Amino acid sequence: MRIVFLDAATLGDTSLEPIAKLGELVCWPTSTAEEALDRVADCEVLIVNKVKVTKELLAAAPALRLVCEAATGVNNIDVEACAERGIPVRNVAGYSTDSVVQETFMHILTLMGNGPYFDNTVKSGAYSRGNIFTDVSKPFFEITGKTLGIIGMGTIGSKVAKVGVAFGMNVIYFSTSGTNHCTDYPSVPLEELMSRSDVISVHAPYNARTAGLVGEKELRLMKPTAFIVNMGRGGIVEEAALAKVIDEGVIGGAGLDVFVTEPLPEDHPLLHTSHPERLSLTPHTAWASVEARGRLVEGIAANIAKGF
Repeated sequence: MRIVFLDAATLGDTSLEPIAKLGELVCWPTSTAEEALDRVADCEVLIVNKVKVTKELLAAAPALRLVCEAATGVNNIDVEACAERGIPVRNVAGYSTDSVVQETFMHILTLMGNGPYFDNTVKSGAYSRGNIFTDVSKPFFEITGKTLGIIGMGTIGSKVAKVGVAFGMNVIYFSTSGTNHCTDYPSVPLEELMSRSDVISVHAPYNARTAGLVGEKELRLMKPTAFIVNMGRGGIVEEAALAKVIDEGVIGGAGLDVFVTEPLPEDHPLLHTSHPERLSLTPHTAWASVEARGRLVEGIAANIAKGF
């Protein structure tokens, strides 16, 4: 069985041995659309993370019998075209939940605690040159007692809520599907969530209901001390509008791990704000703890082992 992984570099140095045991594994670090057409010619099992599986790619892979998504979302795969050819598509769900939850609170605590500023105060020598034992020139805020508003109360959002409660936060949420399936916390309209929350955490998929869900109008409903963190998908929070309200001081700050265009273009407005200290940005890494990547590989291997 010939297994082809078209963008294996997305998993870094994670061992692919569980997959390699199942057949002849051919890994390409990255693949353009044109390169992919040549590389799938004799492929029976195809693994992709972000490479698009189109009708054209499927036509170039006459031996293809299974497509494995090295992630949870399959929006890069033409699932209908695969179904027409009788090719199953299998993803891996739940492997990154703990990783994303942890990185969510990294952003929240970084923003609320003004961590980078205080770290730099010591490392730059400014603290050593001072004449008192502390530095209270920048404020930071306690998380206890604050209201955490979650947009998207799925598996990840639910666990973020539990961690928030452990910190002493009060949780409310907005259901992007319109179904208030969670009864553990109050479900509120989006406008109410935006105006009441001290921290807003986005954990929704990108679809017709969530595209541009949080725009300038919604951002201007936030408290001037409030923070928003997007760990769902780029495009749920309108990035140009976010850069604008950050510059104007309308909100306290924002943390983002996902963007509309990835990698983030060098001329992106979020990279050219007048207040970069109000932003905590990571390069779509929340899913990728060492443990999560290991679980992902095991999940892909299990999907292949099921057969066709």
